[in-house]
Amino acid sequence: MLLHSKILGSSANEILILHGFLGSGDNWISIAKKLIENNYKVHLIDQRNHGRSFHSREFNYELMREDLLLYINHHNIHQPIIMGHSMGGKTVMNFALKHPNLLSKLFVIDTSPRFYERHHDYILDALLSIDLKKINKRINVDLELSKTIKDVSLRNFLMKNLFWKEPHVLEFRFNLQSLHLNVDEIGKEISYTDQFKKPTYFFKGENSDYIKDVDYKPILNLFPNSKLISISNSGHWLHADNSEEFLKNFISLL
Repeated sequence: MLLHSKILGSSANEILILHGFLGSGDNWISIAKKLIENNYKVHLIDQRNHGRSFHSREFNYELMREDLLLYINHHNIHQPIIMGHSMGGKTVMNFALKHPNLLSKLFVIDTSPRFYERHHDYILDALLSIDLKKINKRINVDLELSKTIKDVSLRNFLMKNLFWKEPHVLEFRFNLQSLHLNVDEIGKEISYTDQFKKPTYFFKGENSDYIKDVDYKPILNLFPNSKLISISNSGHWLHADNSEEFLKNFISLL
């Protein structure tokens, strides 16, 4: 099945952006609008079980890699720049190592090839505790989530997934059951014998621990033509925390 996307701009220079876990392409729309001003066509792609893309019981990076391949072939995209954040970063690393001739540059945002311990359980548990058959107001969903998720920005991020399925009936866009079932897939290590030798840029948030000093060696082992850029005053969502510095650096490397 074909991934849903929001396509902005009309340039022959194309950038594909893949969001992180529990997100959607819409998380990147403000960045996309700036890229359009710099003569780029931007594809904001919803990965499987996220946003408006299809739901599936099956969920892993090999499948998401091939979802991206199908998308590129369907839209006849030639040598795009591909960027992925967090979970999306894992997807695009997989894609670049498997299909190196199908992209020109790779941008990986605040993640590395290494294994990550699962750490989303409290978020998934909070979401699973919400009974949308009984709650039909967004403010009440937020109140329920606030009992265990104290971070307002995180709750706002999750709340962006709520939509009106029909009058007075709320629904989450992500496939919560499948993501909960397959949560161990999110942190899996990226392991290949081959390398991706084209220009690759790893961005990290200054205050984030997703990319550590120990990650540099495995990054270079797989992506020998890579460079690390740190964005000041930012955490894991560096493109939102410090969008000006992120964009300045990103555009300079295109």
